Amino acid sequence: MMADKVILQIDKLNKWYGVTHANADVDFQLKRGEIRGLIGENGSGKSTLTSQICGIQIPTSGRMFLNGKEYAPKSPIDANNCKVAMVVQELGVLGTLPVSVNMFMGHTKQFTKYGILNVRTMEKAASDILEKYGFENIPLKVLTQDLSIEQRKLVELVKALSIEPDILVLDEITQALSHDNRQKLYKIMSDFVKNGHSIIMISHDLEETLELCDSITVLRDGSAVMTVEKKEFNLDELKRVMIGREVSAHYYREDKKASNSGELVLSVKELTTDKLQSISFDLFRGEILGVCGLSDGGIHDLGRAIYGKEHIRSGEILIYSKDGVKAVKRTKDITGNHGAYLSKDRDSEGLMLQAKISTNIQIPSLSKMASSCWFVSPRKLKKLADDAKKRFEIKCVSVDAPVNSMSGGNKQKVNLSRWLIQDLDFIILDCPTRGVDIGVKAYIYNLLEKEAKERKRAILLISDELPEVMGMSDRVLIMKDGKVSGMLSRDEGFAEEKIVEAMI
Repeated sequence: MMADKVILQIDKLNKWYGVTHANADVDFQLKRGEIRGLIGENGSGKSTLTSQICGIQIPTSGRMFLNGKEYAPKSPIDANNCKVAMVVQELGVLGTLPVSVNMFMGHTKQFTKYGILNVRTMEKAASDILEKYGFENIPLKVLTQDLSIEQRKLVELVKALSIEPDILVLDEITQALSHDNRQKLYKIMSDFVKNGHSIIMISHDLEETLELCDSITVLRDGSAVMTVEKKEFNLDELKRVMIGREVSAHYYREDKKASNSGELVLSVKELTTDKLQSISFDLFRGEILGVCGLSDGGIHDLGRAIYGKEHIRSGEILIYSKDGVKAVKRTKDITGNHGAYLSKDRDSEGLMLQAKISTNIQIPSLSKMASSCWFVSPRKLKKLADDAKKRFEIKCVSVDAPVNSMSGGNKQKVNLSRWLIQDLDFIILDCPTRGVDIGVKAYIYNLLEKEAKERKRAILLISDELPEVMGMSDRVLIMKDGKVSGMLSRDEGFAEEKIVEAMI
């Protein structure tokens, strides 16, 4: 790292949204060849700060300097022209356009002659860049809305890298990636800074941040409260400064034994789809069954298939309840038989972002609350939303506020609450802690443990994060190439090496 060469300097940066002081007198310096971590709770001002660096937002006051010259980008394209690029936290691609067009959005002039876009040349350039970074399996001509959330994130990453930036900002990219693609990202980051470029990285995975970063800046309530170099890193101290209080060292379950009631809730038998081959397992009341695998392992396809979102070629899914045994053929067979599913893509497939918080909470319960004439008491609906807000510690000004006014962690609490207030026997959770901070993560882990142990609900926990799966599960189902490649029990003691070996 070129320790004496400052590439970006920020002096007294402020950003106001109405009465909300999102960034307050932030001072910040980034050196060439440095990976700087930005950490803080949801709503601490991390994304606001980086969005101003990358021209998405305009500062209310303060100054920025790039390579010693005043820097005030008015748009992301303006920032790109100054060699600053960003992968945003929420999805930053246009779903109705193909991959190649998304990759060069705003930079298509290089492929245009006499006003005509040479699509073939653009696709060849996109193919070359994807291959350069090891993502050649991403199809170029499909609409990005038809890609997985992980593939869309990788498209955004390669798009940012395509301008050969001096500064790359990564806002919560790793939580969308599987184990193998994370390893590719880490290699890209290492090579990037070795060539004298710099990275600003936002991540809620503190262990990952400590491993990858040369320095860390902590934001709290919009202010930069501490910056430390790698030699001074202390995980417990960072947690305390970040949250403003002591944080328990124990996120995950502390017990060592697997537990379930022995009562079968869900049985998957020889399930085969276009991406899955002969998947079989049982899920029991009161247990957390973790599912993990590499990006092409099929773990997310499994959750979608059980929920009726993928065409099943053969096999069966059976629900066991007090009403008897029911074969699952479509989505309503899950929700109508004491089951639920939370997608990895919360904002696109889970919540209605423009609607009220209360509406999002209420909708899954409407049919169960309706009288014989399909009337639902407004008073009961309000109580349902207010009770959920209190029980799940949802932070919001009012349940009448829109969901998109909330932090990622509180969005996920709304997403979970809308199903957990119901009489569920089982719930399928796909990456439930993606995009949430350390405090909300600990809250969700505690909640899942209580749901399994005290409420005796069965949980199928699909996750790209091995520590999460190992820390929370009674059993772990490992997938490889669309097949089950292993099953381990908590009683045996989960060994990361053994799980990774079964994954690859």
